[in-house]
Amino acid sequence: MENQMHDYRTLSSLKNALHVLNCFTMDRPEKGITEIAEELGLSKSTVHRVMTTLAEEGFVRRDERTHRYRLGLSVLSLGGIIMSNLEIYREGQHLLESFVNRFDETVHLAVLEDYSTVYVSKLECKHPIQILTHLGRKNPLHCTSSGKAILAYQTPEFVDDVLRRGLEKVTPNTIADPDALLQSLARVREDGYAMSRGELRGGVHSIAVPVRDYTRAVIGAVTVVGPAERFTDAKMLSIARTLRGIAAEISSRLGYYERRR
Repeated sequence: MENQMHDYRTLSSLKNALHVLNCFTMDRPEKGITEIAEELGLSKSTVHRVMTTLAEEGFVRRDERTHRYRLGLSVLSLGGIIMSNLEIYREGQHLLESFVNRFDETVHLAVLEDYSTVYVSKLECKHPIQILTHLGRKNPLHCTSSGKAILAYQTPEFVDDVLRRGLEKVTPNTIADPDALLQSLARVREDGYAMSRGELRGGVHSIAVPVRDYTRAVIGAVTVVGPAERFTDAKMLSIARTLRGIAAEISSRLGYYERRR
């Protein structure tokens, strides 16, 4: 019984530490003990113990002037290990560079994680007007081009799960009706690319093309994001054609091959 209690306390402490790390965001990268405790529903003494341990291991760092915490370099080190071992990242990087050199628009690689799409790579354009996106951020599947490009090729059971979880109306342009989303996904399969026109953020457009692996499954997408004023219909179609070539090359490098009819 004593060993079981010890294991329970250890797992509880580990869970609290993971919750603490996950509470830091791009919008709120710095937080204090009281703020974290209130957000997670933990006591300040518990949060203080967790933060002390995380700081000792380099996962957070404390600003001695403000007494607030930020994520530490140990988190970055783990992220680097993930990226270096993510095959889609390794195979896609130089192809993304050639795209940016040609179009001067920001391009990303996104993968499916749970019921979200996550950017694992990003190459910035040089335009003075850029769209704020960042690595690791989870976005909904139903209102992003990368999400729809991936979702269109998932199993009917997975798509049904997404519909059952609800389609949040993020902007006036978001597709929140299940039947309309299914029609949109059918169009993605027909065209070979997905578009989002202000569906996640007003005034922001994006285009995405699916990436397959050696099992023929769609595991990710190449996606380009930019302001609506630059992303005319003609430009989006031109980008889509180029992305299809890039996605085909990445897919080929991941072991996918097109079967002859």
